[in-house]
Amino acid sequence: MSTPISPFMARALALARAAAEAGEAPVGAALVRDGAIIAEAANAMRALGDPTAHAEILTIRAAGRERLEDCDLWVTLEPCAMCAGAIAHARIRRLYWGAPDSKGGAVEHGPRLFHQPTTHHRPELYGGIGADESAALLRTFFAARR
Repeated sequence: MSTPISPFMARALALARAAAEAGEAPVGAALVRDGAIIAEAANAMRALGDPTAHAEILTIRAAGRERLEDCDLWVTLEPCAMCAGAIAHARIRRLYWGAPDSKGGAVEHGPRLFHQPTTHHRPELYGGIGADESAALLRTFFAARR
């Protein structure tokens, strides 16, 4: 029996599935404040012709605020260095992610950005939430392209 998943990660997963259907790498993100989603996005690099159009970046932009210290970000894949940097600059309170990313991740892997002494803001970190579902989406998507 699988563990129930948070409704916020469930929404991020739905966004990731929609991204895959649109030909984008299946990553989705939801920004939560006071128990409600205030911004959300999926990867849109191909659609926008923008290599920075990761789900996390688009979600932070959609929030429309400079500081997000009272917000939590739910994302289906461990953030890369660019997204981790944006999370730090936005001062997001908590970061929840699904699948680990041993190649491109920057939270548990690679530069481990939030463990660096020069990082000015460190959110609370919670990895592996919905990891199986997130990883399966990614595996299926990239297997079909090989």
